[in-house]
Amino acid sequence: MDRTSTPEPSLSSPSPLRTVAVVGLGTMGTGIAEVLVRAGREVTGIDVSEAAAAHAVRALETATARAVRRERITEDERRAALARFRTATDLRAAAGADLVIEVVPEDYAVKHEVFTALDAIVRPEAILATGTNALSVTRLAADSARPERVLGMHFFNPAPAMKLVEVVSSVLTAPAAVAAVTALARELGKEPVAVGDRPGFVADGLLFGYLNQAAAMYEARYATREDIDAAMRLGCGLPMGPLALLDLIGIDTARTVLEAMYAASHDRLHAPAPVLGQLAEAGLTGRKAGRGFYTYDGPDSALVVPDAQTPGAGGSGAAAQAREVRAVGVAGSGTMASGIAEVFAKAGYRVVLAARSQDKAEAARARMAKSLARSVEKGRITAAEREAALAAVEPAGSLDAFADVDLAIEAVAEDLAVKQQLFATLDKVCKPGAVLATTTSSLPVVACARATSRPQDVIGMHFFNPAPAMKLVEVVRTVLTADDVHATVRAVCAKVRKHAVDCGDRAGFIVNALLFPYLNNAVKMVQEHYASPDDIDAAMKLGGGYPMGPFELLDVVGLDVSLAIEKVLHREFRDPGLAPAPLLEHLVAAGCLGRKTGRGFREYAKA
Repeated sequence: MDRTSTPEPSLSSPSPLRTVAVVGLGTMGTGIAEVLVRAGREVTGIDVSEAAAAHAVRALETATARAVRRERITEDERRAALARFRTATDLRAAAGADLVIEVVPEDYAVKHEVFTALDAIVRPEAILATGTNALSVTRLAADSARPERVLGMHFFNPAPAMKLVEVVSSVLTAPAAVAAVTALARELGKEPVAVGDRPGFVADGLLFGYLNQAAAMYEARYATREDIDAAMRLGCGLPMGPLALLDLIGIDTARTVLEAMYAASHDRLHAPAPVLGQLAEAGLTGRKAGRGFYTYDGPDSALVVPDAQTPGAGGSGAAAQAREVRAVGVAGSGTMASGIAEVFAKAGYRVVLAARSQDKAEAARARMAKSLARSVEKGRITAAEREAALAAVEPAGSLDAFADVDLAIEAVAEDLAVKQQLFATLDKVCKPGAVLATTTSSLPVVACARATSRPQDVIGMHFFNPAPAMKLVEVVRTVLTADDVHATVRAVCAKVRKHAVDCGDRAGFIVNALLFPYLNNAVKMVQEHYASPDDIDAAMKLGGGYPMGPFELLDVVGLDVSLAIEKVLHREFRDPGLAPAPLLEHLVAAGCLGRKTGRGFREYAKA
């Protein structure tokens, strides 16, 4: 057949996308339909299930009624929006659409069937968009009779609330089709990010690797589901912990996305954790089933209810008796040391703040005084509480001042030799029965313990910076730590109003072991010219609800610090996927360390 005999319409000046068909009326399809009708589009929702179509209508009525109650739209606007929405069970209802958005289950055969059928139904100038987050847009386009008009339009759940839309083009997609869909996304009040076709795109490509590692961490019984989720919420400021998020997404969906990512990357970090397959096969797919990593009040409920794994449920034996702690020694003169001293002083402990010289100790106490003054200005504490906290801190120029402390905490440089030397000194100086703690974030706690004659008294207490503000403390037991030492630190954390999470003595503990591979993968995306730092940061903030994008965070943490932690993780786990990205190594070698040097992934004005 001579295709030149029937020239196709030009895409050089795409007409406005005023009428849209949404194929698949599950949660995502219904949410997309709501966004479209509220933005003035005529929308046809199509689903083979009449029940799904009816549910979509009810959901749209409920959502718009809620918007009226919250004064986001008027009643007249609500009625007009509902009038723009109609449903059908036959794909032929998409015949007049300018744009068709497919949101059927994440199965290539199902999507291929939909696209093949649409080829024979829609107008020649219509654009076909897939909502996939894992399957190949290029493959769907290549199988279509109009590959230049096929692209991806990946919304995030819940679609009405989430601002990000990833606009995914294949090598076959016409630029004007991308431009038309990008313009529509902006008109919908969304932030479009243009990306190429690879499984997971930007946001899910980074997110699902992190979620997978969290599932593997839980499966290995390294930490409880509650501690893993609390660590990432409190340590990184994330809106949800990774296991709770997997339950929300759907464990079966997550497994499908990871399978597609692994097939493309062959990176072991993307190989689905076996527990995901086990839960999916058992039908324990998360909130929608009423049970996944957690147990819920019922299918589609967000209310977590106690089960056999809930802390305190069915526990056996009495907990060890905590040792009494009245005086605390903090070794170090940096920001972390002064912050930890402030935490304990405000909680009523007597604190000895020791540094290498009396001047350095006095300077650390002065830094603490400034922090307390800011807290008074912000109304967090009273002037009297500030004075009481300052009075509780005794600066000292030698560790000899730790002779009577009940808990000694080191917060010195992240150098194992330095820490081991300090612990050897603490062993000689501190009284018998004193608990010795390290704040290391990446070094082996047991190596510090072995520098003493009492390894049973040594434990990790990893505070997060800034210590007065951050609620999390990772409590790190070694194979030699005594039960009463662990109980003591847990009790102390409660008294200073910190949330303690338990973890074993391995590189990265919980937070860094999950956070830094994610950051490293973001660097790899830039290194491979897949996306820019700006687009990746926008994708993670808008699509994942992260408080900072990965490149913002890398520049704040320091690229040298990040590289050191990633090297430790790679050395510990021997996984090729954890090898530091060469781009990160090159920037560090060039002295581009982030905000502290004025240049990292971005340039900063010098203070």
